[in-house]
Amino acid sequence: MDTMRYVDAACDRSVVSRNETLLTVANGYLGLRGDTEEAEGSYHKGTYINGFYDSEPIQYGETAYGYAKNHQTLLNLPDPKRIELEVDGQPFSLKTGKLLSSVRTLDFQRGRLERHVDWMTDGGKQVEIETTRLVSFVEKHGAVITYQVKATTGPIVIRITSYLDLASHNRRAEEDPRVGSKFSSVPLIIMDRKADGSDLSFSARTRNSNLTVHGAVVHRVIGKEVAWNCDPQNLIVTCSLALEAGQCVTMEKYIAYTTEDDAALFLAHSLAQKGYDYLAREQGSFLAEFWNVAQVHIEGDEDCEQALHFNIFHLLQSTGRDGKTSLAAKGLTGEGYEGHYFWDTEAYALPLFAYTKSAIARSLLEYRYSILDQARKRARTLSLDGALFPWRTINGEECSAYFPAGTAQYHIDADILYAAEKYLGSSGEDCPVFILEMAIESARMWVSLGSFSAARNGRFCIHTVTGPDEYSACVDNNAYTNLMAQNNLRFTLRLIQAWKEAGKRLPLDVKEEELELFSQAAEHMYIPYNSELGIIEQDDSFLSKPDWPFACTPRDQYPLLLHFHPLVIYRHRVLKQPDVVLAMFFLSSRFSKAEKQRNFSFYEPYTTGDSSLSHCIQSIMASEVGFSLKAWNYFTKTVRMDLDDVHGNSADGIHTAAMAGSWMSLVYGFGGFCDTGDVFSFDPKVPEAWKGFSFCLNLRGSVVRLHCTKEEATYTLMQGPAISLVHRMQSFVLDDRPAVFSLKPVLKAVVFDLDGVVVDTARLHYLAWKQISDAYGLLFDQTVNQKLLGVSRSASLDIILAHNHVEWTDEQKQRVLEEKNAYYRDSLASLRPGDVLEGMTQLFAALKQEGIRLALASASRNARIVLEKLGMLEVFDAICDVNQVALGKPEPDLFLQACTLLALYPADCLGVEDAEAGIQAIKKAGMKAIGVRLVSPLADFSVSSTKDLSLSLLQEVMKG
Repeated sequence: MDTMRYVDAACDRSVVSRNETLLTVANGYLGLRGDTEEAEGSYHKGTYINGFYDSEPIQYGETAYGYAKNHQTLLNLPDPKRIELEVDGQPFSLKTGKLLSSVRTLDFQRGRLERHVDWMTDGGKQVEIETTRLVSFVEKHGAVITYQVKATTGPIVIRITSYLDLASHNRRAEEDPRVGSKFSSVPLIIMDRKADGSDLSFSARTRNSNLTVHGAVVHRVIGKEVAWNCDPQNLIVTCSLALEAGQCVTMEKYIAYTTEDDAALFLAHSLAQKGYDYLAREQGSFLAEFWNVAQVHIEGDEDCEQALHFNIFHLLQSTGRDGKTSLAAKGLTGEGYEGHYFWDTEAYALPLFAYTKSAIARSLLEYRYSILDQARKRARTLSLDGALFPWRTINGEECSAYFPAGTAQYHIDADILYAAEKYLGSSGEDCPVFILEMAIESARMWVSLGSFSAARNGRFCIHTVTGPDEYSACVDNNAYTNLMAQNNLRFTLRLIQAWKEAGKRLPLDVKEEELELFSQAAEHMYIPYNSELGIIEQDDSFLSKPDWPFACTPRDQYPLLLHFHPLVIYRHRVLKQPDVVLAMFFLSSRFSKAEKQRNFSFYEPYTTGDSSLSHCIQSIMASEVGFSLKAWNYFTKTVRMDLDDVHGNSADGIHTAAMAGSWMSLVYGFGGFCDTGDVFSFDPKVPEAWKGFSFCLNLRGSVVRLHCTKEEATYTLMQGPAISLVHRMQSFVLDDRPAVFSLKPVLKAVVFDLDGVVVDTARLHYLAWKQISDAYGLLFDQTVNQKLLGVSRSASLDIILAHNHVEWTDEQKQRVLEEKNAYYRDSLASLRPGDVLEGMTQLFAALKQEGIRLALASASRNARIVLEKLGMLEVFDAICDVNQVALGKPEPDLFLQACTLLALYPADCLGVEDAEAGIQAIKKAGMKAIGVRLVSPLADFSVSSTKDLSLSLLQEVMKG
């Protein structure tokens, strides 16, 4: 398979609407939907200019102050693609005559749509039709179609009719709020139309938005002299000619559309003078440069490789590069979401361009700056300072009619500045003044939106907002919003500080009191947290809601938004996409692997995936926390979302965010790329279904290629200066020599439990709990004691109380826990070095001799005291107890923190435990596990006694 092409050879009428989307060609300004040249058999013929829209007043049954005033809808413009063919008087159509073959190919390297049809008339005359369709990446306003007809049998008479079809229109809105236009009258008014020989042109303006567009087509015929007949009213030209068998004729149709002046006809003639071959070479050169960095390779999975190239190509086609337009949710392929720009442009798509073609990433940010004044105005409307960017827009004004899932998503300000931070970090560019100005205005918005709450001990709270999860609307302290606002504020403060240190004058007047407010709001930002579960709460109310009745909801009732009233959805614990998990990806360096794993596992069952944006994020985070099968399953849902029409709505346009998400799933997920720290780092993992993969990133001018197999990862500097990188916690400098790292686990450290592995203090714990239980009239024996192994002190007390069917207040529990700890600490005085379990002293010495490091991961808060009594405090390179982590066993926090203290990759460490809870924790941490006096299905090996542990055994277990 050529993975740089998408081929449709099936000619399946049931997928015409989808294929029209998939086969679109565009250049970020002009988009030609992939409908056939002939009208019959088309689903919806589309021609679009990025950002060219008309408006229509929003009709509210009841309105209120500050509601968005106007719809904005991307317009379907007069169609220059239409060409009709007659052969001996019979119109060519895929529905009539005899279709012998039909192949359409979207070529990502050449940037064009190719078509080959072999067709026979009812009278037995056979022709071959070859077309190409190219929208130039170099000539912003230009496109060209070549249309060749070859007589396989002859003689024949053909008639070619070419249109600049003024009858095009937008699709009407349906019940699905994501689809269609809402115009009450014709939005595009044709002001002028002209025909001169075979030249056709028009001028038009929009009814309400006062935009103008000029279009023209110029025809050239190669291989025959023809006479054109012209219909100037309908902008149609026709020519007829005879062909003998084997003869062919080619018509070239040069197309120019412009919204900037009335030079469309001049531009079309200019294209014709350059000719198709010249335009094709320009296109190939542009794309060769792009793919030099953007191309990926998947060894053993051509389908995924093709899908990734398809997605990347469509993103390039769909994204504005002029600083005046952006990337619509459906690109330039259809009219879904009315051609609006959303937050996902910056949050999902911009990182791809930041690391492959940074000029495009900058242009996306420049577009946001171009609408900053409208954002300031919108902030005033909502009684806010600074600027509030619109949730959905084309011209910069808010056009979301449903504010709970629109305007209430204030997080868009933080998303844009997150993207700006990503761009600056990837490019190494000094902050341009326009980004600083947006940062200051967004920070002003946040501090005026939120407040310091006495009810939250002076924490900065943000009320009545909606996060990316639109199934939880208008809530207080949405965690994603608060976390991203905090990041926004800190980023702004860093930019201002750097600007001042460079001796530059700020673009806006910012008082010291204002800077202090930014700092205090960031420092005291309230993040809802549940200490019992060890998770960030999505918002203040999420955990108090009842679960959605998933078991009673059939698959045909999804997406929920089309089958249930919003209030029904809002009052349940259900997600359109996982807010908290998304925040942990975006702000990766501030969360531990254990936190990410816990939050992923908690929110996954509530996530419907009704948003196409959710699958890629779940894939990335599943990969990071070690859930490899889940990572793969979510990746397959996003990488071919449009090719396989996963959501059943690709007819309305591509899913640009999901497309970008598939690239992120490869790079950030399987590649383990992290760019939120000071240095770029990688933790690559090859999916089971693949043999390997590779991709390139432009890291501050150094183009780095990562090639990864299941055995090793190779980093190669393709161009640019040497660069410092991190591979699995190991720093290195990449220069002109490739850096190769084995991916096979190597035993570098052993992390031991304390009780039952190093020393047997179980008896002392038992006696302390027995003393407490007797004092408070609780039943406690060795059977109950077995349930406490590997469990924290507070969890142990809960087990004892549950066994006795007793409930205590938190104050009572805390007092008793302190009493138990006092009894236990007193008993530790009896410990001596001779109490170290059999064989362990020798094992420690052997490991040290081999250069293998030692760490302790204990649920005991008294671990250091115990080691001191045993004379082993200096034996361990790292000691981790529950005082240092959020949750104890069976959560992985202790073992992961031990690895962090050792500065070692968890897979290169082995854990030794005597309790099932400990084995579970080790496996969750991604480590090999040995059980002592324990038969566990999760353990990689078990021994009956510590004396059976040896260096050679540990090395064998590590090898698998």
